Amino acid sequence: MSATTPQTVIEAAKGRLLVVDDEPGMRRMISRALGAEGYRVEVAADGAEALAILEGGKIDLVISDIVMKPMDGLQLLEEIRKRDWVMPVIMITAYGTVESAVEAMKRGAVDYLAKPFAADELSVVVARALLTVRLLDERAYLREEVARHYDFQGIVGRSTRMQRVFDISASVSLTNAGVLITGESGTGKELIARSIHFSSPRKNSPFVVLNCGAMSEGVLESELFGHEKGAFTGAVRQRKGRFELAHGGTLFIDEVGELSAGSQVRLLRVLQEKEFERVGGDETIRVDVRIIAATNKDLRVEVERGRFREDLFYRLNVVEIPVPPLRDRVEDVEPLAEFFLKRYVRETGKDVRNISPLALEVLKHYRWPGNVRELENAMERAVVLCRGSTVTPDDLPVGIAGERRDVLEIPSKAMGLTEMLDDLERQIIVRALEQAQGSQTRASESLGIARTTLRYKMEKFGLLDD
Repeated sequence: MSATTPQTVIEAAKGRLLVVDDEPGMRRMISRALGAEGYRVEVAADGAEALAILEGGKIDLVISDIVMKPMDGLQLLEEIRKRDWVMPVIMITAYGTVESAVEAMKRGAVDYLAKPFAADELSVVVARALLTVRLLDERAYLREEVARHYDFQGIVGRSTRMQRVFDISASVSLTNAGVLITGESGTGKELIARSIHFSSPRKNSPFVVLNCGAMSEGVLESELFGHEKGAFTGAVRQRKGRFELAHGGTLFIDEVGELSAGSQVRLLRVLQEKEFERVGGDETIRVDVRIIAATNKDLRVEVERGRFREDLFYRLNVVEIPVPPLRDRVEDVEPLAEFFLKRYVRETGKDVRNISPLALEVLKHYRWPGNVRELENAMERAVVLCRGSTVTPDDLPVGIAGERRDVLEIPSKAMGLTEMLDDLERQIIVRALEQAQGSQTRASESLGIARTTLRYKMEKFGLLDD
């Protein structure tokens, strides 16, 4: 039998139910009450008959009496769980027997009804059970969507250096090793961290983020470890810290190089002992948390200068993943620009379809001090301001578009149109070859043309060596 899927549960506001009871009167009462509410109700006189119905088609929920022969309700429940059928089971107990109800819940029943019960009580219990299943299935569905979104294959980056980042990240995601992600601001360090988490065995547990930048030591320690009521002025209630919230999952500590000396000591203790106390408290709390840290600083230099603890550095840096700046992976600029173009076209609803070749050349030759984050901002602006279906250099931010004369020399107006276009094309090819350090293969790939076409153009413009 196929498991209940999120879509089928969500589409069917009133599901298909199976009532199992050896008393004909009880079967009739339950099926009439639930049928009147719009549920489709099947009935069975014992556990064996119920299994035959379950084998034959999709059932969203089972309501079963416990005391039946030859197969009682607990045996039926056990068979359902053995076969990995996921529908909820509600048990009916005689005369409010607490022991049988407890046993049924231990074996996997979601709820129980004690005889005698009213129709409205039956209705509430059934609706609650179906709602719980729907929410659980929706949560599982959303988790799968999030995992797909943060899969390494979903991160844009075709350069050799980024492929190396993906390979290391995929390997380390299968372990609990500490990871230190290094790189300039805006390179996508948090995206890499999320991808590691959602590709790991911890993917169904929390991913919690803490940014250490611009936080005072007191605030930072409260954020990390939580605090007790009255621990300091303004602590009006107990609060859990990020370590507790991330229990079983991953804690991503961004800008870890900003930690004060005192916070470094406390963080090191948690990494070593896997326990801590809240600020103002004396209760020791044990946690199981994987740490992924990130920094735009060179922590080795910080260690040499005495600003970062060497023992903490080695605890965090079991595996280092250096993320290259965008200027060092120019081949990623075009796919990233197209990715952001599509994203903001969806968000704005504008009919912008592509980026002009000249605009792409401007993007490729810009230095991108703000890295991928700056490129995303530039493409969002371009989509918003674009008046046609193609992004041009005029749609780009002034600081980027202003450099286009450094990218290409605008031909003289004295030239004819054909000469102007040939001159622009020659300049584009020259810049592409310079960027590829003379490699015709890499230059043709960056221009999006075949190598034979590039050689033809080079010969046409006198760029081939004799």
